[in-house]
Amino acid sequence: MGSTRAPLFVLVNVLVIRYGKDILVAPVSAKSRSKEAASEAMVYSYEHGSTGYAAKLTDSQAQKVAELQTTRSWDYLDTGVWLESEVFNDEGLGPTPFRWKGGCVSGERFNATTDCNRKLIGARWYIDGFLADNEQPFNTTDNPDYLSPRDAIGHGTHTSTIAGGSSVANSSYLGLGLGVVRGGAPRARIAMYKVCWNVVAGQCASADILKAFDEAIHDGVDVLSVSLGSDIPLFSEVDERDGIAIGSFHAMAKGIPVVCGASNDGPLAQSVQNTAPWIIIDRSFPKPIRLGANMTILGQAMLPGKEIDFTGLVYPETPGRLLQQLACEFLSLINTPVAGNVVLCFTTVGSRSAMASASSAVRAAGGVGVIIARNPSNALAPCSNGFPCIIVDWELGTEILFYIRSTSSPTVKLSPSKTLVGKPVSTKIAYFSSRGPSSIAPASLKPDISAPGVSILAASSPLDPFMDGGFALHSGTSMATPHISGIVALLKALHPSWFPAAIKSALVTTAWRTGPLGEPIFAEGSPRKLADPFDYGGGIVNSNKASEPGLVYDMGTSDYIHYLCAVGYNSSAVSQLVEQPTICPNTKLSILDVNLPSITIPNLKKSTTITSKVTNVGPLNSMYKAIIEPPLGISATVRPDILAFNSTTKTITFTVEVSTTHQVNTGYYFGSLIWMDEVHTVSILC
Repeated sequence: MGSTRAPLFVLVNVLVIRYGKDILVAPVSAKSRSKEAASEAMVYSYEHGSTGYAAKLTDSQAQKVAELQTTRSWDYLDTGVWLESEVFNDEGLGPTPFRWKGGCVSGERFNATTDCNRKLIGARWYIDGFLADNEQPFNTTDNPDYLSPRDAIGHGTHTSTIAGGSSVANSSYLGLGLGVVRGGAPRARIAMYKVCWNVVAGQCASADILKAFDEAIHDGVDVLSVSLGSDIPLFSEVDERDGIAIGSFHAMAKGIPVVCGASNDGPLAQSVQNTAPWIIIDRSFPKPIRLGANMTILGQAMLPGKEIDFTGLVYPETPGRLLQQLACEFLSLINTPVAGNVVLCFTTVGSRSAMASASSAVRAAGGVGVIIARNPSNALAPCSNGFPCIIVDWELGTEILFYIRSTSSPTVKLSPSKTLVGKPVSTKIAYFSSRGPSSIAPASLKPDISAPGVSILAASSPLDPFMDGGFALHSGTSMATPHISGIVALLKALHPSWFPAAIKSALVTTAWRTGPLGEPIFAEGSPRKLADPFDYGGGIVNSNKASEPGLVYDMGTSDYIHYLCAVGYNSSAVSQLVEQPTICPNTKLSILDVNLPSITIPNLKKSTTITSKVTNVGPLNSMYKAIIEPPLGISATVRPDILAFNSTTKTITFTVEVSTTHQVNTGYYFGSLIWMDEVHTVSILC
């Protein structure tokens, strides 16, 4: 194996080695090193999730093992905790559970004895892999951070408190979203494993992440919440550079559910990553824009400040100017009367960069505000120093532009933002949410589930530039992940014997597929469209119904081995992952027979039969009837179509025969298979 720039790291009976600028991973030979040399080269040893250790070798030693099979890599995780936040208060909580084996580790501005409590029962930090990877000391002056579990970026504080933060009354961001902030499981205990450091918006070393995973399994966590992303193209599940599948597999084998983010690369198809929850909008912050023509438009902004009374409104359209120079991110205001005025600009960029560039240019030229027209218009962030930045979509932006062009003295009045609560808000899948199908195994429906992830109010670090009064509003799949994690923690408490697959099934089969008023769910993009399972997975999470799903599509380690063999991985790679000798059968297995809570057939040409099984977790004597809503042009038959459970029959196998009338495959069509009794509706998408 040659040297690459991507760090690689440990899985099963392996050695992580430094080779040039990389970390290589290979099986360990007991005779390959002396004890003294091994001790000096050791970075980490792994015992609980996987076995092996991370170490540094010379180039010659690395070359000897570089030809051996390596394992996979991991990219990003979390950044620590800001322990002074009120959301970590332990009021009303009893002693730390006896079974907890974890603890806290001291460091810069973090005292393990005094800073942890009955809420924050674990706080560790890992930097040895990061230092080995960068081969130089970490400069916390140029990159402000703490050599401890303390959070500098704010990401770890924000995500952990979404999942399990204690209740804090009268919380808001700049006065917006005022109310009680609490995590999804507010009485849950929190343990933070800091593996990411404040370099290039968060850099996390492979060896550090695996060590954190290993120790979290040993400490006795009930749920692992990992807000983590990578890049397309993805590595296969048995490729040495896909560490998330490794850590998740070993946690699953120990009965620990792992909830991961799926990245923010939407709305492109096949951009989904990991087994992630997804994102919906859960609140609105409208800011009235009143034009001089007695016309009022509602934009979106995080600006509760004073009203800007009627003032001039301009658009920089000097004749001969390049269109690029009129875009918000490259705004040129030469020959435009900006001083004392509000400026309108357009952009195709959905990130904060366009807002930052436009506000900086307008402020420098003496302007008093900027209206940014863009699609999508639902990802909000304030401009620096409270400068008025208002977001509208292109349709409203064009309406404002036509008003400017229709009068010689256009004016505008900007009113403070308000928080709308109790008002119907359309349910949408956020523009940035990565979409399915899976680019690795399209027969496995991804994403799994959707959850709120836009403008989420939670605690943050004072070093977070968007923090106010201890709280911040952030958007991303990182914010959706802990919503699901909090619900999973509650389900784990209700059903401690459930395997992770049963919990996942309960979430997926009970999810909403319409908005709260029964209206359709839309997916942001170009153009906006009706959402489908590649946008929201099983649907929008419904925690109440998930607690009593009736039936579950359960799986154990053997089912996942079936999946690995069906995908086509060789026996050696599968054996290395599962840590036991495994031989895939010569007869090709079908991934369609993996007991997933969905049916996805990427290339249906002839009649296909899928075999699945459901386990009754409701009343002992239950009877369910199948209802098929077939996709367009697809015929589906379920046998048997009635399932009768009793004290001795708890799991029943059924088949679904699927055929098509389509002469050519032009895309995916969607339907559903529903098992219903008098109380439960157990629905999977197909």
